[in-house]
Amino acid sequence: MFLALIKTMRPKQWVKNALLFIALLFDGQVFHWPALLRTLAAFGLFCLLASLVYIVNDLSDLEADRNHPKKRLRPIPSGKLPINVAWAAAGVLFLLVTAGALWLSWQFAILAGLYLALNFAYTRWLKHIPIMDVMILAGFYVLRVGAGGVIIDVSSFSPWLYVFTTFLALFLGIGKRRAEMVLLEGEANAHRKVLAGYTLPLLDQLIIIVSTCTIITYGLYTFLAPNLPANHAMMFTIPLVIYGVFRYLYLVQVEHCGGAPEEVLFSDRPLQIVLVVWVISIFVIFYLLQPGPLA
Repeated sequence: MFLALIKTMRPKQWVKNALLFIALLFDGQVFHWPALLRTLAAFGLFCLLASLVYIVNDLSDLEADRNHPKKRLRPIPSGKLPINVAWAAAGVLFLLVTAGALWLSWQFAILAGLYLALNFAYTRWLKHIPIMDVMILAGFYVLRVGAGGVIIDVSSFSPWLYVFTTFLALFLGIGKRRAEMVLLEGEANAHRKVLAGYTLPLLDQLIIIVSTCTIITYGLYTFLAPNLPANHAMMFTIPLVIYGVFRYLYLVQVEHCGGAPEEVLFSDRPLQIVLVVWVISIFVIFYLLQPGPLA
């Protein structure tokens, strides 16, 4: 039962909460221990918060998940995790997250509460509205970045990173919907009602728009952000972002995967390599090539 609960908490999904480190990394505070410790604490709380959401979502979508080819194998739909135990775990997680968030920062507590409220609204209503569903999914990513910014004293974090995160999240969300339509084929509407409002041509057009905006906004960030090296070294990371976008497009449209972006990240070696190289490049540019303290 304990292993079933851990599986329901979706530890693999916690990788999304790494977005809380964006403000720390891009504001040049990785070696500022108070900021690092606060960010680590916020990361842990968001992991518990995300697990709370997944448990409640599984309980709310119980009947639909039992008819899904993959989701029916989850612990709650399959009966491996009793419903009363799942509700009890959700209650404990809610108390832990509430206490921790209020202790850390009232601004962080507000964003965490907004994240939780949006998730519940998404589960109940918003996930059934085409376009709105992927925009809300993108909002969850942006909230994570914002949460990482309010718990430290940010001095020069560029708003362009919020714009880039928005388009990147939309790109992943639309790719997720396309992968689901391909996987479920003619039974897509029965498993997820919102898919009735989409067609593959529409999703392909949306992917083109948001993938283009993702690359453009990142390129603008590398030239317009106020705290970058004067030699524009950040522009050398643009090809890494382009490859990452192209690789994910290949996986969605050729390999027909992408229904769960975090699973793609854990399984696709080229994406893992380009992500590691990108993070190393950012670290070198911000912490080794800067002539002095970040302005």
